[in-house]
Amino acid sequence: MVRERVDVAGHPYEIVIGPAVLARTGTFLQELGVTCSSKHLIVTDTNVERTGHLEKVTSSLTELGYTYDVHVIPAGEESKSLARAGEAFEAAYRAGLDRRSVVLALGGGVVGDFAGFIAATYMRGVDFVQLPTTLLAHDSAVGGKVAVNLPHAKNMIGAFHQPLAVLYDTDALKTLPVRELRSGLAEAIKHGLIRDAELFAWIMERVEAILRVEDDVMSELLARSCRIKAEVVSADERENGVRAILNFGHTLGHAVESLMEYEYTHGESVAIGMVAAADLSVQLGLCAPELSSVVEQAVAKAGLPTRIPAQLSTEDLLAAMRQDKKATGGTLTFVLLTGIGRVDIVKQVPEDAVREVIARRKG
Repeated sequence: MVRERVDVAGHPYEIVIGPAVLARTGTFLQELGVTCSSKHLIVTDTNVERTGHLEKVTSSLTELGYTYDVHVIPAGEESKSLARAGEAFEAAYRAGLDRRSVVLALGGGVVGDFAGFIAATYMRGVDFVQLPTTLLAHDSAVGGKVAVNLPHAKNMIGAFHQPLAVLYDTDALKTLPVRELRSGLAEAIKHGLIRDAELFAWIMERVEAILRVEDDVMSELLARSCRIKAEVVSADERENGVRAILNFGHTLGHAVESLMEYEYTHGESVAIGMVAAADLSVQLGLCAPELSSVVEQAVAKAGLPTRIPAQLSTEDLLAAMRQDKKATGGTLTFVLLTGIGRVDIVKQVPEDAVREVIARRKG
């Protein structure tokens, strides 16, 4: 079992990575000092409900005297809505949650974002614990960003709310379809590209082993990738500076994801965004020309898309990117490569340059 520490000022916490973690959830809650006298709320989705993960958690809690309700949302990005949040608030109220209650987020990135948002806002904030069950969630579970979506814009209503802990059961990853594993691998590739050239090379040598969910390889991948996220978040919790580098691939990626109405997964959309961002980095003279093909080949090796869907119009993509939370005054901000493991945050990127990249990448 691996333990990584996130040193956010005033709220340090641990990421626990290893097999059979879900079956010990109650024990971990005891270590965290979570009370048995208050009722707690498990938030999960319909996909996780069918896997057996929920039963592992509830059995562990019951055995140690914890009481809880379970709130299940439909699987998929569409559940990150204000309407679904209202239903969850009602569930929390019916359960009788108080300020010593804990929300347990059992699922992938959608569940983590959604349950964290509920925890951040119910009674002006209660504690929560992340129990990620997907590879993609290794990114979203760490760092305290929680949110729901507007109909045509991701994560526009949210907060910064750090978890008590992140409990990551590597056994859960063995139940994932390969598309979900590939999607999660996109975020790990991103961490290497922005911060750690050695991690990027290590991933490229082990793509097949990662997709087979080999225990040692997966544990090391999660530990190294989460460590990068933890280092960045510890330096800049509120995204006033360096934390913005974690948005590499997300400016165009979120636009694709939203405009395609979530037909593409988050990881697939970010993969397209990373390839486009690498193209833009070369076009603006920020990095060596060969970096564009290095990123494209890495994304393709992971079995992820490299092309912008042809049906998306350039103007719709630009309009969506102008609504990005990093945009200021209607001008575009991108995280761009200066080398493998190095990026800059570039403001006021010329739209004509972005149009050229979109034109080349469509199809």
